[in-house]
Amino acid sequence: AGQPHKRRRTSEPSEIEERLEALICRGGEKSNSSLESNLEGLAGVLEADLPNYKSKILRILCTVARLLPEKLTVYTTLVGLLNARNYNFGGEFVEAMIRQLKECLKVNMYNEAVHLVRFLSDLVNCHVIAAPSMVAMFENFVSVTQEEDVPQVRCDWYMFAFLSSLPWVGKELYEKKDAEMDRLLSQAESYLKRRQKIHVPMLQVWTADKPHPQEEYLDCLWSQIQKLKKDRWQERHILRPYLAFDSVLCEALQHNLPPFTPPPHTEDSVYPMPRVIFRMFDYTDDPEGPVMPGSHSVERFVIEENLHCIIKSHWKERKTCAAQLLSYPGNNKIPLNYHIVEVIFAELFQLPSPPHIEVMYTTLLIELCKLQPGSLPQVLAQATEMLYMRLDTMNTTCVDRFINWFSHHLSNFQFRWSWEDWSDCLTQDLEKPKPKFVREVLEKCMRLSYHQRIIDIVPASFSVLSPANPVCIYKYGDESNRSLPGYTVALCLTIAIKNKASNDEIFSILKDVPNPNQDDDDGEGFTFNPLKIEVFVQTLLHLAAKSFSHSFSALAKFHEVFKTLAESDEGKLHVLRVVYEVWKNHPQMIAVLVDKMIRTQIVDCAAVANWIFSSELAHDFTRFYIWEILHSTIRKMNKHVLKIHKELEETKARLARQHKRRDSDDDDDDDDRSTDREDGPLEEQIERLQEKVESAQSEQKNLFLVIFQRFIMLLTEHLVRCETGGIDVFTPWYKSCIERLQQIFLQHHQIIQQYMVTLENLLFTAELDHHILAVFQQFCALQA
Repeated sequence: AGQPHKRRRTSEPSEIEERLEALICRGGEKSNSSLESNLEGLAGVLEADLPNYKSKILRILCTVARLLPEKLTVYTTLVGLLNARNYNFGGEFVEAMIRQLKECLKVNMYNEAVHLVRFLSDLVNCHVIAAPSMVAMFENFVSVTQEEDVPQVRCDWYMFAFLSSLPWVGKELYEKKDAEMDRLLSQAESYLKRRQKIHVPMLQVWTADKPHPQEEYLDCLWSQIQKLKKDRWQERHILRPYLAFDSVLCEALQHNLPPFTPPPHTEDSVYPMPRVIFRMFDYTDDPEGPVMPGSHSVERFVIEENLHCIIKSHWKERKTCAAQLLSYPGNNKIPLNYHIVEVIFAELFQLPSPPHIEVMYTTLLIELCKLQPGSLPQVLAQATEMLYMRLDTMNTTCVDRFINWFSHHLSNFQFRWSWEDWSDCLTQDLEKPKPKFVREVLEKCMRLSYHQRIIDIVPASFSVLSPANPVCIYKYGDESNRSLPGYTVALCLTIAIKNKASNDEIFSILKDVPNPNQDDDDGEGFTFNPLKIEVFVQTLLHLAAKSFSHSFSALAKFHEVFKTLAESDEGKLHVLRVVYEVWKNHPQMIAVLVDKMIRTQIVDCAAVANWIFSSELAHDFTRFYIWEILHSTIRKMNKHVLKIHKELEETKARLARQHKRRDSDDDDDDDDRSTDREDGPLEEQIERLQEKVESAQSEQKNLFLVIFQRFIMLLTEHLVRCETGGIDVFTPWYKSCIERLQQIFLQHHQIIQQYMVTLENLLFTAELDHHILAVFQQFCALQA
């Protein structure tokens, strides 16, 4: 009978720990009582549990400091109250935070490290940390900018960590240590003046600075801090619950931070990339509501930081995320909807890539529209209108994301939009950004719907931009084409495939196809024969045109025929040409077929790259789907290399474990022969995998060389043509092409970084035209 009683007692600690975690994590959320009384109650509960659960409480508090930065001042106040009641606990917490900070820096978790630094600095306001020791820590941070032979991005991070803490603690530090702070700020200024900013054009969403300058993030923050200093460090937006407890906190004893030396730069250090601050709205955009803080006011920085933090904490749960954004504290003092929409687009358009998957932003905006149906959709429509008006100077990669977001968004609202408002695009050259954008949006909408639906929703005047009817073009299907070479073979093939012919039967029918390049043909008849490929691929795709699944089955069933016909590089290229001829009105079908052909190794990645840059595709070169295909091809190549690399590492680890096991069993007298027997297969496997990794990496490197070489050739031809004809270089085609080159660099920057030396020596040499070379130099500057 005593048994259940005992069991319940042993499970109690874990229940209490879970309760503690829930209590702390929910601290500062809306409830019936005031924030102050909640904090006081929570401090009382934690103090009572300190004797038994100190390490658990320390661990939870350190974690929320790192992961819930939007509630920073709530938790610093809580730590302040605990420190006032238990001085030793305060000291242990400060030491644990410093340990965690060092750990984060060691493993390149720089974004979380910023939150820890900010938390420590706010503990000065709560009388937990003595101001002079915080200033000393910041002096060590700023001294990093004097280090030699380190990347600029390292110095940037330490500078950002220092400057971005000042909205919270600047006033307190200035009151206690004004001379030291002046010295730190003048060092900061001289560093910011000498920084190089070659990378900025590559990261800007817009090339124009009107109506809003697109500033580099440290320059913008520096302007905000200078204005804050001019305003005597008065900041009006941060929630500061510790002010209510001033009488308690000012009695508390303070701790000095243990000396903190920034860990040295190593080969493995990966610092955050520089950013450009996205600006879309100002106070004139919302004349009715509260005034939006100016772009150089520190309140703008604080609001945006907090909104970014809320998205980072809750992005996996769109409903929670939307609710948290809308219940942001102080929301009646600011035009919150404008801030939220601007911050979401800032993340969606962030270069090189958004912090989270793109589709998350669509679902989040839809959720926000549901929660605020009376106001948010209007702000979103206003934002969309602004983005459309500024398309001419918008970065091509961001235009792609705008197209994806807008088409997906429309599909959730019955594709309703006031298209007539955009009829200005109908009078422009179709290659210009606005008509191009509308065309691509309608194309994407069709993917999320069907052709007739799109034709019905768009005004008749837009027919020139409406997507083509996505039908298959089969050139042997028309009686009038009887004179075409291969026509009769195509008829035979059609009957044979319908009658479920085997691969051998297909080969024997194709034997009769004459080779236009007769001299190249050998007795076997299976070297590159463009006509054979044309007849077979045209006929098969036509018969399987009903759906993606039919097409996939056809590729699988006749895989052997494809492999044989497309054995040579020209063969692979020709298969892709025929796919394009058959499906040129259905870009999505081309994309999925090419994808499938790469997966099933009918064509390889280099063939796809060469096809994309071929003259046959010149007409579609600036179309969105072409670049989707190219990026998807590069990603496949990269995944392939990673997969083999991972297999190699795992096999090496298995061998190491085997050796370790054997070393520990050495006391048993095993003979050497059995150890050789055990190691042999693994060592052979490692050797094989090493060869595979090397060949995959050389294929990967070759793919990038092909892509960059083709870009250079196309751009150089254009520049020479313009120069000799005295024409303006900056055509819509040129803007698109040069920005697609930037996009390749940005989207695959981690991989391309490995091949920098080769690229510099072989392709991006000093003799190259400066228009093209500038892109490479901007890319090099990103991690410099």
